[in-house]
Amino acid sequence: MNFNALFSDFGGYTITGLTVGAIYALVALGYTLVYGVLRLINFAHSEVFIAGAFAAIWGWAALGLDRDSVASGFGSIMLYLLVGALIAAVASAGTATVVERVAYRPLRKRNAPPLAFLITAIGASIAIAEAFGIYTRRLPVGAPTIVKPDLVLFEVAGTEVTMVQVLVIVSALAMMVALDLFINRSRIGRGIRAVAQDQNTAALMGINKDRIILVVFIIGGVMAGVAGMLYDIRIGTLTYSVGFLLGLKAFTAAVLGGIGNLRGALVGGLLLGLVENYASALFGANWKDLVAFVVLVVLLMFRPTGLLGESLGRARA
Repeated sequence: MNFNALFSDFGGYTITGLTVGAIYALVALGYTLVYGVLRLINFAHSEVFIAGAFAAIWGWAALGLDRDSVASGFGSIMLYLLVGALIAAVASAGTATVVERVAYRPLRKRNAPPLAFLITAIGASIAIAEAFGIYTRRLPVGAPTIVKPDLVLFEVAGTEVTMVQVLVIVSALAMMVALDLFINRSRIGRGIRAVAQDQNTAALMGINKDRIILVVFIIGGVMAGVAGMLYDIRIGTLTYSVGFLLGLKAFTAAVLGGIGNLRGALVGGLLLGLVENYASALFGANWKDLVAFVVLVVLLMFRPTGLLGESLGRARA
C-alpha cells in the first residue's frame, strides 16, 4: 500500500472523491425513492441518467456549442449550466415517466411478482442503452467546456479547489436539501411517505397511488438528469455504456447509506466517492472499483440496513 501517495495529496483525493460521490448520490436518490415506495430496484435508472447526460450535450449543441467551444464570462457560464440542467432534467424525467408507464404500471395492475419487475427493469435498461449506442454510433460524445476544469477558485490547506468541483458538490447538496424538505414538508411529500408506509391505507385516505408513484419516478429522473449534466462538465466525454458502472455504484451508494433513506443516499454517495479515491491512491487506479464493492460487502455483514437504515415511510425532517 502506497501511503505516501495518499498523504502527499490527501486534500486532492478528498475533494475529488467528494465531487464523484456527489454525482453518485444524486443518481442514488432515484434508486432509494423507488425502493422506498415500491420495494423494487429500478435497474433502468442508470439509463435515465444517460438520457439526461446526452440531452444536455445535444442541448448545448443546439445553442451552437461543440466539444471545442469554451464559455467565457460568469453570466454565460451560468446560463449554459442552467439551460443544460433544465434540458437534462426534462429528458431524464421523460425517460423515467416512459419506464414507469410502459414497464412498471402494467405489471402493478396485474399484481406481477417482484421477479417480473426485476427482469423488466433489466430489459428496459439494456434496450435504452443499446438505443443510445446505435444513435451515437458507439463513439464518445464530447461536451463543450462550459467551465474550464483547471479554473482554480481557492485553496484549502494547500489543495486547489476548482470551479467544476465546487459546482458539482454545491449543486448536488442544494438539490438534495431541497428534495429532503420537499419530501418532509410538502403535501405531495406527505403523500409519498404515506404510500411508502402503506399503499392500501394511503388509498383509503384518498391518495392517488398511481399518481404518487409517477411523481416519485419523475423526481428521481430530475435528480439523475442534473447528475448527467454535472457528469458532462466534469468528465467532458460520454459513451452509451457509461451508465452501467456508474448506475451500479450509485445503487451501491444507496445501499451503503440505507436504501429507502434520502439522507442515506447522500452519505453513501459521498462515502463511496471518498473510499474509491483513497483506494486508487493506496493500491492503484485499477483497484478502486474492487475496493468500493468490498467495502459494501463488509459493511452489510455488520449492518445489513446500511449506515442510516430507515424506510422512506418513516422518514422525518
